[in-house]
Amino acid sequence: MQLKYLFLLFLFFSTMLFATEKPSIDQNTSTKKDKVSPYIQSKKQELILEKEGIEKELSENNVWSKIYSNYHTYQELKKDKNIIEAKIERLKKRKMLTKKQQKQLAHYKEESVTLTGKLQLLKEYEKNPFKKFLTPPEIGEVPKVENPLAVIGALSYKEKLHSDQEEYKNRYLSLEHIMEKFSEKKRVLQKLAKLDNNASIYAKEIANIDDQIKIFTPVLDIFKTTKNVYNKKIDEINLNLKNDIQKEIHRTVTIGAILLFFLLLLFFIKYLVRRYMSDNDRFYTINKALNFSFVTIFVLTLLLAYIENVSYLVTILGFASAGIAIAMKDWFMSLMGWATIVIGGSIHVGDRVKFQRGNIEYIGDIVDISMLRMTLHEDVTLTAYMHNRRAGRVIFIPNNFIFTDMIANYSHAGLKTVWDGVDFMITFDSDIQKAASIAKEVTKKYSKGYTDITRKQLNKLRSQYHMKNTNVEPRILTFIEPYGMKISAWYLTNSYATLTLRSTISAEIIKRVQEEESITLAFPTQSIYVDKDVRKPVAKLEDIPMGEETF
Repeated sequence: MQLKYLFLLFLFFSTMLFATEKPSIDQNTSTKKDKVSPYIQSKKQELILEKEGIEKELSENNVWSKIYSNYHTYQELKKDKNIIEAKIERLKKRKMLTKKQQKQLAHYKEESVTLTGKLQLLKEYEKNPFKKFLTPPEIGEVPKVENPLAVIGALSYKEKLHSDQEEYKNRYLSLEHIMEKFSEKKRVLQKLAKLDNNASIYAKEIANIDDQIKIFTPVLDIFKTTKNVYNKKIDEINLNLKNDIQKEIHRTVTIGAILLFFLLLLFFIKYLVRRYMSDNDRFYTINKALNFSFVTIFVLTLLLAYIENVSYLVTILGFASAGIAIAMKDWFMSLMGWATIVIGGSIHVGDRVKFQRGNIEYIGDIVDISMLRMTLHEDVTLTAYMHNRRAGRVIFIPNNFIFTDMIANYSHAGLKTVWDGVDFMITFDSDIQKAASIAKEVTKKYSKGYTDITRKQLNKLRSQYHMKNTNVEPRILTFIEPYGMKISAWYLTNSYATLTLRSTISAEIIKRVQEEESITLAFPTQSIYVDKDVRKPVAKLEDIPMGEETF
């Protein structure tokens, strides 16, 4: 009994002692907690702010996070749809449905339709959502640098490749950056979990970050491999383009130097010709020939430089020549006419020519001879006076007309004089010898200079042409006409001014003839007898004076 009492007493004092010491322990623990709490709270606040900053950076202007978000959303929607469809199938298997179950079935069907629409919008994120961004930009066909203009295209192509490469590199860097941010966010969440007694609230976020890292890690590896292959291919293309551009620039400089040499040589020859040649007509011909030669050399140089297979071009032109000749017959004949004119020398620039086609006649000076046509400047001539009644026009004559139509040259081979004539009529009883003498004196006086020039030129032409009659003195011819004797005076005159000398000689002859009493000019005359008495019979034939007519 005493032992029992002592045992109870011991328990009582032990309980009291424990009760007395416990508040002291709790107080010490509370004090310690109060001392650590501000630091922990501050540290947690810093980590939370860091976490929010990482999340903001991940959500803003980051295509990878948006793609993952859409991909994650698609997967969640797909799970929800599968659950809804499973519920719909279970309800459909039941034979009898209550009103509540029917409402549930209708609700599930509406949700299924809604989810199907959402999944259709996110269809591209079903499989391999990162393929679009992992695929490098299309390189396209690499341009061939075969001429100077292609250099510009090659440089533009290189700039495009560089731009695409930089854009693809930025994609890779952004993926690396987001992986770093995922790692930082995971580290922050782990620290928060350690500081917070309720660590379970961060476990889900850590698991989500682990899933994202798990998804993006193989994507980053694939991207890295693809980027390396793409960069090597771009480097190879750039190296080849650089070599091709350098070769083309070197070839262009060489060709340019050659053409510049010929151009300077052309200007030098033209300078010499202009300085030491006084004949403008010959200078014009030589100038045209030099221009044509330079153009030919220019074209041949470019063909030989930029056409790799010249024989192929010749073959094509050979097969096409027949068709070209038929389709462009007039042009081809004009080119042949131009060659005939230039090589034959029948017509030169500056020549006075007469062109006749049918009933049309033009007389003027050749001012230009191109490969397809001659250009004639019409002058005031006897033809213009008697037929055209106008002059000063510019006439274009196709070169092929030289084969089919008549073209008379008034100044061929430097012979710039032609025979022209003046006719006048005198009566039968006039002094014919005197009239012919006057005509000869006048024509000889005014054509003397042209006569001397023609004599010298004809002597030069005898070595080139078989010329029998080289008499250059004025010729006076007399003919019997119905109304008298016709005096025809022929003389040499300037091919470019026939009407001027004709006018001068005509006025001088008429003046000299009128001064002679023994010479009377004749012209058709008529005598008209008018009787006042209209009833008078017509006169007899023998009463009519001879040489007169009655009307």
